[in-house]
Amino acid sequence: MEPVGAYRIFERSEDHRMLRYTDYYGDGDSKAFDAVKDIYGKDSVTKLECIGHIQKRVGTRLRKLKSRNKGLGGKSAVIAAFFHCCSSKHQPKHGQCPVGDESWCKFQRAKVSNIVYQDKYLGPPQNIVNTIKPVYMDLCDRNLLKKCLHGKTQNPNESFNAILWQILPKEVFVEHQTLRLGAYIAVVQFNNGFQGLISILNEMGIVSGYYTIRGQKNLR
Repeated sequence: MEPVGAYRIFERSEDHRMLRYTDYYGDGDSKAFDAVKDIYGKDSVTKLECIGHIQKRVGTRLRKLKSRNKGLGGKSAVIAAFFHCCSSKHQPKHGQCPVGDESWCKFQRAKVSNIVYQDKYLGPPQNIVNTIKPVYMDLCDRNLLKKCLHGKTQNPNESFNAILWQILPKEVFVEHQTLRLGAYIAVVQFNNGFQGLISILNEMGIVSGYYTIRGQKNLR
């Protein structure tokens, strides 16, 4: 259904909106993107990655590694900066860390202050480093990161979908009029919360009572 929906939205953009969509924000699943990437011409739509999904993929792949390799665990399984946390007093690897006195890296802060940093951390075993490293290298691919420069996520879309599905469950068939009304209510609620519905009632001449107003505040 997602590829069909995406295709319909892109297909009618010129007739209905007098514009063309140039970017497609999505996750790793490219079925919907494949349906629209050539809709205005060859490679006329660019796929951009949702940074939220990229973050999830880091954690997911590391958890899978840990489940397959029982020896993995502790700090090395959840590190945020691979080389920094693979560093040890015998093999410092802080070349990738930000420099300056405001760096989160203690080694770099000590270097700016001309202080010899005493690292007591022994670092993870080399076999664990070798096991985890390919995950980070794949997720540091330049082409992948280039698609994340926009800094946006699909979370707003997914939040709207959640609101819509609360009003109109996906598994329940409804007629067109009910579908449109549910979509309108979802848009109002997504943008302005339940207060938006109160405003619409007021415009219709329906005065909201004390308990209605009080209740909508608790539902934010």
